[in-house]
Amino acid sequence: MPARRIIPCLDVMGKRTVKGIRFENLSDVGDPVALAMRYAQDGADELVLLDISATIEERSTFAAVVEDVAAAIAIPFTVGGGIRSERDMEHMLRCGADKVAVNTAAVADPSLIDRCAAAFGSQCVVLAVDVRREGHVWQVMTHSGKRTTGLDALEWASVAEGRGAGEILCTSIDRDGTKDGFDTDVIAAVAHTVRLPLIASGGAGRVEHFVDPLVSGADAVLAAGMFHRGECTVDTLKNYLRTCSIEVR
Repeated sequence: MPARRIIPCLDVMGKRTVKGIRFENLSDVGDPVALAMRYAQDGADELVLLDISATIEERSTFAAVVEDVAAAIAIPFTVGGGIRSERDMEHMLRCGADKVAVNTAAVADPSLIDRCAAAFGSQCVVLAVDVRREGHVWQVMTHSGKRTTGLDALEWASVAEGRGAGEILCTSIDRDGTKDGFDTDVIAAVAHTVRLPLIASGGAGRVEHFVDPLVSGADAVLAAGMFHRGECTVDTLKNYLRTCSIEVR
């Protein structure tokens, strides 16, 4: 497996970075451009920027923020939130994003994945899967975790792979913002189901938490709050993972 990636995440609402618990009780944690610059300087391999209210508000993604981040950093970054069409994806790529994540619109129309992959290449298409555990099944949620779809996350990941998605970003809503650690069960299950690169998200609270998802099959780990709060830097995390014999970039 290639060296693993460390990816800070910026959830953006109203041109400000916010963070909450299980997608709720959001609080302002800073300017997205300033945070992006800080993480790039700290050694982040990539960033993820999510416009978390675009879908709910039925509006276009935050193009101005994307352009400002692209001008400020040199590392790759993914943009998601409110992507409904190939035209939306093209706009984000032209604004400077390297990859674009689809979620709600892809659930409503899975052929969006095919069309975007055909137009821009699978390497540009990230399937964002927000999941909530229901017994032994992980339910796919949409609209920033507010709507149930009835889709099994493992089946959906497999469908997306077949349609041309190039990567999967799997976020556990149950663990998001809790500092209780990643849901390694769902990460291991998705990794076993598909061959796509997999980003584990949701629940990081200390450096030790990053080991299990990487051992369980994740190619990258994503975190937000602990970086935003200054509890850990990317460089510190990478050094810790090296002591655990995990190769990082």
